[in-house]
This record gives sequence, C-alpha cells and structure tokens, in this order.
Amino acid sequence: MKRLCTATNLKLFAIILMVFDHIHQMFLPMGAPLWLAYLGRPVFPILLFLAADSFHYTHNRRKYLTRLLVGSWVMTISSFLLQKLLPNPNVVLMNNAFSTFFTAGLYMLFWDCFLDGIRKKDAKKIIASILLCFVPVLMAAPMFLAASLSFNENIPGSVFRMLAMAALLVPSVLTVEGGFAMVALGAAFYALRKWRWAQIAVLSALSVLVYSVSGGFQWMMVSAAVPMALYNGEKGKGFKQFFYLFYPAHIWILYILAALMQSS
Repeated sequence: MKRLCTATNLKLFAIILMVFDHIHQMFLPMGAPLWLAYLGRPVFPILLFLAADSFHYTHNRRKYLTRLLVGSWVMTISSFLLQKLLPNPNVVLMNNAFSTFFTAGLYMLFWDCFLDGIRKKDAKKIIASILLCFVPVLMAAPMFLAASLSFNENIPGSVFRMLAMAALLVPSVLTVEGGFAMVALGAAFYALRKWRWAQIAVLSALSVLVYSVSGGFQWMMVSAAVPMALYNGEKGKGFKQFFYLFYPAHIWILYILAALMQSS
C-alpha cells in the first residue's frame, strides 16, 4: 500500500482518470457516456494537492513557475493553431491546466512571503505580500478591456483578437481553467500542507459549496480525498518530463481523432 501512495503513483492514477474525462469531452457529440466525466472529477484536486507538496520541496521556485508559464503559452498557442488547421465545431480546446498551476503557484509564493514577513515582523513585507495577491486578478485586464470596447463599432476586429490572445497568454484567476475556485483550492492545500485533515476539510467544503450553488456533478471532486489521505509524502520515481509532455499530447491526439471522425 505504501508504494501505491507516492506522488508518482498518484499522478499516474490522476492522468488515467484524466484521459477518461477528456475522451468524454472530445467524443461527447458521438455519444461518449457521462460516467467518463464523473471519473475525471477528482483529477484537478489530486494534481493541485501534489503541486502544493512539490512547490514546498522544489529547489528553484523561479524555474518551477517559469516552466509552468512556458507550458501555458505553448498549450495556448498550439491549441489555437490546431483548431485553425483542423476545425471541429463540436469541440473548443480551452484546456490549459498549466495556467492554473502557475497562478496557484504565485499564491503559494505570496503565502511564504507573508509568513516570512510575520516571522521577521517586517510590516513592509507583509503589506507587499498582500498587495501581490491582486496581481493575478489584474492580469485579467485584457479581458475587461475587450469587454469594454465591444460596444464600440469603430474598433477593428483585429484589436479584439489581440486582446483575446493576450487574455489567454496572461494567466489570471478569472480566466484560467477551473477559475478562482481551483486556484484558491491549490493555495489552501499549500497553506494547510502540514494538516492533511484540514486539506480534506477544505476540499469537502468546496464540494458542498459547488453542489449547493450549481448542482451538477463537479462536487464529485470530493472523491480526491481518498487518494489524498493515502499519500505517504514520498516522491516516487518522478517521471517529471513525462507528465509535462503527456498532458498536452493526449489532449491534442484525442482532439485530432475526434475531428477526423466527425469529418469522415
């Protein structure tokens, strides 16, 4: 049981569920069953939980965040080009978990700065860390600007396209996959990483909130509590590059297959 609970094995478990979820996304117009989407609900919480642990132990946080940001850019641009080259009116490629992990990572960094300010009784550092929390919100400026200009018929379409691309390339808590809820969950996992029961409690509370507000089946993400409880804190074999490559690759492959099947 202990070997099954390393970070590597939990990631492998999560990506298997993720594949089922994305099969449902790409092949829904062809009758993919809804239970495939059910299987994918715990994926985001599991990966955010592991990301919080990984951020704590990483030796170079700047490199870690840069890798996620570059991954987000590659994902956005490549998905955009793929949809241009091979259109599929039934599927919109908005998947970009890299942007969510990057934004959550920023808040993990801000949290450490805040705690360091408290330990050193440095009021300037405390205030600075609080103000920095607004930066990922302000990154949504291109989206708000595009919305405000949409009422002006004299603005050329190229401007809106540029603003739309900027909004996708600049991660914000309002535009990343999963939105504010997943960013907040990742930050909470990091702040509470010493207390597993508290992490699971936050996940459970968010699941109840999601169900009470919107219903649906997103609340099933609470099932991530089981693998979280079984995690033993060990890294395992790693396979870091595999995970970074597999995520975009499997989405693009499934998209291509779905588009070709739709056109045949």
